[in-house]
Amino acid sequence: MANIYVQRLAQIAQAVRAQRPLVHHITNYVTVNDCANIALAMGASPVMADDIGEAAEMAGAAQALVLNIGTLNARTVEAMLAAGRRANEKGIPIVLDPVGAGATAFRNRTAERLLERLKIAVVRGNLSEIKFLRGLGAETRGVDATDQDGMPERIELAKELARTFNCVTAITGATDVASDGEKVLRVDNGCAQLSGVTGTGCMSTTLVAGLCGAARPEDYLLCAAGGVALMGLAGELALEKEGGKGFGHFHMGIIDAIGRMDEKTLLERVKIDEA
Repeated sequence: MANIYVQRLAQIAQAVRAQRPLVHHITNYVTVNDCANIALAMGASPVMADDIGEAAEMAGAAQALVLNIGTLNARTVEAMLAAGRRANEKGIPIVLDPVGAGATAFRNRTAERLLERLKIAVVRGNLSEIKFLRGLGAETRGVDATDQDGMPERIELAKELARTFNCVTAITGATDVASDGEKVLRVDNGCAQLSGVTGTGCMSTTLVAGLCGAARPEDYLLCAAGGVALMGLAGELALEKEGGKGFGHFHMGIIDAIGRMDEKTLLERVKIDEA
């Protein structure tokens, strides 16, 4: 029988399909199409408005805001700040994806500005990105991550960043963890093939935001764990159906799996529990 976390996640996932929350993305152009399609597949409504002339207005109409720093330029940074301020004014959750944080000075300054000037609901990143944000000085190579740190170190890192910025922190990798600074949830879904497809992290962030857009603030920790769990499970299902056909089929299989995922599958196969 599914535990209370998985049962509550199933309720929130159903609410997404019923409410169709608008998820505003200011994101990177490498994965923007995947993020739009994964949002639609889960039942949310995506919009990608990144011009300073409308970013704040669009954010004010949304139920969640994604800020993804994967392909930065000075124009979109200002749009992110404007959209984020409006989201904060209206109590709309912001999910930050600090892609490649630690790699360049511009990227680092941008991540710091967003965290300092905005109230972020959830930060979702890989181990090296989260380490940089916490000031631990991890070397970052592009957007690649390493999984050399053990589970106790991951848990403490997630808790520390959550406390520092008063947010939920999700660290994705071989095993995913999420924390609000006190409680820690562990996710044991996923497969190695997910790391061979670009955009799975960005899509995870969209899933987190979609869930947050249909949930209460007290559920944001579960939404963070739930979003990465749904991506992990989608990878498992895609591998079972498309694994022998190559990465292109696997890629599309992830989106198909989210679109087809029903309550029974979620309850039976999502693996979230306290760490």
